Amino acid sequence: MRRRRGLSQKELGAAIRRSESWVSQVERDVLPVERLSVLQRLADVLGVAVRDLRPEAAEPVAADRGDGHRPGSAVFEQLRLLLTGHPALDQLFGDDTDRNLETSTAVEKLPELQQRVDLAWQLAHESRLVEVGGSLLELIPDLEHAARANTPHRAEVLTQLSRAYQVAATAFTRQEEVDAAWVAADRALSAAEESGDALSVVAGTYRMAQAFLRLQRLEQAEQAARVSVAALAAQAAAEHPQPEVLSLYGSLQLMLAVIAATDGNRTAARTGLAAARSAADRLGEGRNDFDTEFGPTGVAVHAVAVAVELGDAGEALDIARTVDASILSPERQARFLVDVARAHAQRRQASEALEALLDAERLTPELVHTDHRAREVVRDLLQFAGRRPAEELRELAGRAAVTP
Repeated sequence: MRRRRGLSQKELGAAIRRSESWVSQVERDVLPVERLSVLQRLADVLGVAVRDLRPEAAEPVAADRGDGHRPGSAVFEQLRLLLTGHPALDQLFGDDTDRNLETSTAVEKLPELQQRVDLAWQLAHESRLVEVGGSLLELIPDLEHAARANTPHRAEVLTQLSRAYQVAATAFTRQEEVDAAWVAADRALSAAEESGDALSVVAGTYRMAQAFLRLQRLEQAEQAARVSVAALAAQAAAEHPQPEVLSLYGSLQLMLAVIAATDGNRTAARTGLAAARSAADRLGEGRNDFDTEFGPTGVAVHAVAVAVELGDAGEALDIARTVDASILSPERQARFLVDVARAHAQRRQASEALEALLDAERLTPELVHTDHRAREVVRDLLQFAGRRPAEELRELAGRAAVTP
């Protein structure tokens, strides 16, 4: 198709913001093209339909999300409905007696509410998303009611409400329910701003950028992340910055690096990684401020992800060999292993890719069975294997409901 258009590999790469090497790897079937946005750019330049490049991509959302087998779909549908409309409309019509009672109850329940938010985030870090969704069905209404009580602790309640909506946004994003993630992130921003906690507002913006990235709205994702980076830049550059500021600043730089890599912008991706690495070095240790898991190890696993996105499988594997991800949450470890599997798949190293996926599945089965990138690797491995896939691969494909 490229030759019929009279284009060189370098010219095609330039037209879709990819390197000549990337085009060469795709044409030699070394590097699979997974993202619909990239397929669409290729199709536009080549003057063909997306289905002419990759027939199974004709219905990308249904294929990637696997709605037919996604666990917890009923729970997340209930959670989606919970976000619909006003979160505590009944309280607007209550009398003073009701509000006084709610004030007393809110003060008593604040420690319990905080513990429940902490638990929801712990479940998210373990990629137990169905349990996250179930816990939020009761937690969010309780926090919304407590936030409307007239109490001196209202700002603390609002901070916890923002955290609850942030974990909802994270869970929806991982479930590929990105429109609901957007709504949850916006609610998190509103609660954080009302609480007076500026850093919580930035954390909410970070969750919104995650949703935009998953939705392939790269310009919006970049805008959300870049505005927040600019807001934190002066504090992050101070001689003795708050650790929480460095964590958020570095996490946002990692977000910009991933966005740039997704868009094929190699220079911007390296710039984001370098800025994040500098922040991590200044921090000196891994932290989990605002549930970001930021630190030197977090930067290293993102460097692997960025290299994979750019098609630099060899670099990704070289970095991965130096990383001890065991200090990270099970969810973050599993995503790292999925990226390792993707790198091996790009080099057609099927057994190594399968081993990495099985290791990830042992950590967080739900992630491997539902994440679109993990499922894409399984699908590629099945295609590599032809008619006789290994038994372990067949069983994994069955558990993830993936067909060639």
